[in-house]
Amino acid sequence: MGATTALTAPASAAADATPQEACGSGYKTVNSAPVGSLGTVYLTYNSSNGKNCVATIRNNPGTAVDMSAWVFVPDTEEQDEDYGRYTSYAGPTYVYGKGHCIDWGGSIGNVYVQV
Repeated sequence: MGATTALTAPASAAADATPQEACGSGYKTVNSAPVGSLGTVYLTYNSSNGKNCVATIRNNPGTAVDMSAWVFVPDTEEQDEDYGRYTSYAGPTYVYGKGHCIDWGGSIGNVYVQV
């Protein structure tokens, strides 16, 4: 039982991850999309530097699973992506997006979202 308690504390701390923790304190959430029931992919923007950031955050952190976060600016073809096995979140990914439309998305396991 003591081992369960020890494992629960880090997982619940990781569950409190926010887009601002992943991207930085100057980033404000401008949109989000659920990744099934597994988590959420967040699009954030920093008005002081004109950059967008995307992070995919799991609802229930734990064993590492395949995850991704990506962002693309069609006008400039600038892109950033992060694919890997993570316990809590994928990203951050950054592009300069001021004045541009942004394509973005992410995945957790085999559930993919594109916005």
